[in-house]
Amino acid sequence: MRRDRTTTTALAAVLLATGLAPLALTTPAAAAAAKFADDFNGDGYRDYAAYSYGADDALPGGAVKVTFGTANGPGTRVQYVSQNSPGVPGSDEADDQFGEVRVAADFNADGYGDLAVAATGEDLAGRVNQGSVTVLWGSRTGLSGGTSIPARSNTSYGRMGADLAVGDFNGDGKRDLAVVAGGKAWVYRGTISRSGVAGSVTSFDKDGIHFEVTALVAGNVTGDNKTDLVAIGDVVGENFIASDAWFIKGGSSKLVPGRTLRLESKNSAGGESERGGDGVIADFNKDGKGDIAIGTPLFSSYRGEVSVWYGAAAGPAKSARFTQNTAGIADTAETYDSFGGSIAAGDINGDGYRDLAIGAEGERIGNKPYAGAVHVLYGRAGGLTTAGSQFFARNSAGIPGDVTDGDGFGMRLSLRDGNRDGRADLYIRSLSGSLRLLGSPTGIRTAGATSVPEGLVDGMLP
Repeated sequence: MRRDRTTTTALAAVLLATGLAPLALTTPAAAAAAKFADDFNGDGYRDYAAYSYGADDALPGGAVKVTFGTANGPGTRVQYVSQNSPGVPGSDEADDQFGEVRVAADFNADGYGDLAVAATGEDLAGRVNQGSVTVLWGSRTGLSGGTSIPARSNTSYGRMGADLAVGDFNGDGKRDLAVVAGGKAWVYRGTISRSGVAGSVTSFDKDGIHFEVTALVAGNVTGDNKTDLVAIGDVVGENFIASDAWFIKGGSSKLVPGRTLRLESKNSAGGESERGGDGVIADFNKDGKGDIAIGTPLFSSYRGEVSVWYGAAAGPAKSARFTQNTAGIADTAETYDSFGGSIAAGDINGDGYRDLAIGAEGERIGNKPYAGAVHVLYGRAGGLTTAGSQFFARNSAGIPGDVTDGDGFGMRLSLRDGNRDGRADLYIRSLSGSLRLLGSPTGIRTAGATSVPEGLVDGMLP
């Protein structure tokens, strides 16, 4: 909800200084779409939006904690946004999980990044965990007010917003929103504004098989002007639960279902259905087309695997697969390593090729199970290669901290150019604290490794 600036300036200073509440102020719209989707206050710096329970855990239904960026990285100003914030639909209720899933885009093209936020545990009209999705609107002072995305799967345990992705799927220049709800992928076409969704809504489901969509990845795989979509999910059979992915090509009139990308991962039936892992679309071979990389940590009794399909005009083509048994990758694949449980893409050495960081949060280091480790593979003209790959754990030279049981080093990764030198830095989350390792012309270096605030890595949106 917008408020008149002249009557709220003093109150704004108090509330924003405490970081406890967002405040909507009337400000002129910027002339063009935001340069960065996660620049919520339009100052030219990327911001950080992490899942939180508010200051002093005061919001049991969940909240988004925004840390505003500066020229030197994350600053000290923060903002908490919940369903109790002014202009945000709903109310804070225990276990709503508001903010657990987030994706940024300038949906209304006003120059401020906006944030689509899921509350997968939201109960509505007696339907348990139906879930909901809200777009929080950017403004000069940060996120301000919100608009509900209408549900199309009104069932208990549909968990609307179990994953989110953004793209221009029909090439009309407007941001569209893809949502997981009820095991299907739903696409809401723009314009998406404070007034609601003006475009059509369609769903995608695999015919003839029990395919439960659990995750979404968006990017340009074919090199045209339309975003493509990859739906990751579980195929449930009589005796197994397997992970698969489904390529859906962007089109001017509609998304076009395409080929199945086999992930070769299987668990016995009766096991819990879960996300197949992280997915990214990035140009590893610098041919102008996005390549698909998907981590499958449950592969081979949780040893883990990363699968890659290279972009092509006709859709994803030749593929490659990496495990900790692949020549050139350090260590050996072992049960519960969960290689591929987290992945991130970025240009680490500044050569124009995107590189891939891979987490193995279950890696045993010495006699410490689940201590965790991180691998880095580098892009080349032929695609990702193990030549010059790197391996990091808490006992690597230059990395602070001790190897501990259950630390989960690498449970969450991000690659972002934090110092504007044209090279992505590696951010690593673990239970004992998060780190930043700097990119360089020769790859990730541990010299100068620094700790980063809790929650910062989770707040780095793609």
